[in-house]
Amino acid sequence: MSRSKALQAYTIVRLLLAPLMLWTIVTVVFLLLRATPGDPVDAILGPKAPEEVKNAMREQLGLGKPLWLQYLNYLGDLLRFDLGTSLTTRGQTVWEIIQQYFPATVEIAVCSMIVALVVGIGVGTLSAGRPNSGWDVFGRLFGIITYALPAFWMGMIVQLVFAVQLQWFPLGTRFPITQTPPAGPTGLYTIDSLLSLNFGQFFTSLYHLALPSLTLGILISGIFERIVRVNLKQTLLADYVEAARARGIPESKIIISHALKNAMIPVITVMGLTLAALLGGAILTEVTFSWPGLANRLYEAISLRDYPTVQGIVVFFAAIVVMASILIDILNAFIDPRIRY
Repeated sequence: MSRSKALQAYTIVRLLLAPLMLWTIVTVVFLLLRATPGDPVDAILGPKAPEEVKNAMREQLGLGKPLWLQYLNYLGDLLRFDLGTSLTTRGQTVWEIIQQYFPATVEIAVCSMIVALVVGIGVGTLSAGRPNSGWDVFGRLFGIITYALPAFWMGMIVQLVFAVQLQWFPLGTRFPITQTPPAGPTGLYTIDSLLSLNFGQFFTSLYHLALPSLTLGILISGIFERIVRVNLKQTLLADYVEAARARGIPESKIIISHALKNAMIPVITVMGLTLAALLGGAILTEVTFSWPGLANRLYEAISLRDYPTVQGIVVFFAAIVVMASILIDILNAFIDPRIRY
């Protein structure tokens, strides 16, 4: 089989598996929500509401129907790309909630990923390029500590020190409440402020992004540091690297121009899946920093037993992760022919 046909066959198989993965996630979420204790009607009306009023609302919301019928109706709505209507926000659709809150999640996820890549690849390269040195020891400790620290605990400590004690950064806001936030087509404050050439709003947006994105970025940078350090060390032992050294090529050029490129192949997979997970909602980070993103909104919906909102946001996040996984698999298959055979 030729290379192009093998890649096409691999791509088709991955695309055919995507609906099965989404259907499995949808089914699990649907059943788990209804298996957990609590009643969304009580969350809406309160536990002291008359029973006849509660029963009327259950019928209105379709919660009085048999479970299998609710499931089939939900699948039918999903096939029409209808994620439902929130039970707790007065008729707001789940798509409107996603449109309102998702840009904040994208902004913190992208900024955190940039920090993670810069710090992780930088520390990993320095550590691998100087084996058995102080940098190597620092790289090992950095990777272990950042990977082990809980995000919610680190977020609280960072806020306590830098926002409360030192007052270097704002606390719990995306933009000052006394100012008008940037308006634009993307909903991303940094991008919309640049599009309107309002650099004051741009730097204000970055200032509010700094603390949560630096915290989350440094915590996940340990993943990239470990991968880069391990793979770069193995690559530096390859024959072509020894041949480059024999030709008198400087060590820094060997690392950057030759070894690092090959060591970065596994990083592509981890980078794509990590970004998908961040876009899928770093719930602990958003809740800890009171960041008004979609993951924080999901947490509120879970607390209020808002079935349609929880199901819709989880399906949206799951679709992001599945699509990212497929794209990464296809990219890896294109780069490395061994994956296709």
